[in-house]
Amino acid sequence: MATGYEPNVEGAIAVLVDLMTANAFTMTRQPYEPNYRGLVDAVIDLKEGFPVFAPERIGFDATTFESVADGDALYMRSSDGQVGKAQADGTQDEALVVGFADDAAASGAIVKVLVAGLLDYPSAIDPGDVYFLSTTPGAIATSSPTGSGEFVARVGEGATTSKFSIQLEPPMRLN
Repeated sequence: MATGYEPNVEGAIAVLVDLMTANAFTMTRQPYEPNYRGLVDAVIDLKEGFPVFAPERIGFDATTFESVADGDALYMRSSDGQVGKAQADGTQDEALVVGFADDAAASGAIVKVLVAGLLDYPSAIDPGDVYFLSTTPGAIATSSPTGSGEFVARVGEGATTSKFSIQLEPPMRLN
C-alpha cells in the first residue's frame, strides 16, 4: 500500500508533522532533525499535544418523538431509539441524559444530539457553576432535585455566559 511517506525516519517524522499540523498541535521542538533524535522530538510534541487536544463538539443524529428546543437535555427511548426531553422526576430512562439538542426540531424530525464538548447555550448560564437535570422536561438547573424518587444527574458546567461544557453522568435516584 503506497502512502506517500518514505519508510524511514524522515518519513515517520513527516507523518507526525502532518498529523500535528492537521490538528493544530504546538510543535515546540521543530524543526526536527532527520534522525532518531528528531523522531523522538516529534513524538514528544505529539504526546504533549494530546492533553489539550479535544474535538470541540461530538454528537450524533437522532429522530425526535416530540418537539425539542435548542439546548434541551435529551434522553433516548429504549423501545425505538428516538429522543425526547429528559426530566429528573420521571423514570430512570427519562433521567438518563444522552446529550443536548443542537437546534430546535419538530416531532419526527432529525436533531443533532451533542454528547461532549461545548454547546452554544440559548440562554445565559453561569461560568463555573455545575448544572443538573431539572424536573422541568429538557431543562437544567444549578441546584439538584431533592424530592424522594427524583433523580440527580450532573450534566455539565458553565464554561462562559453562553457556552455550556457537556459532562454527562448517570442519574442517581433519591430515596
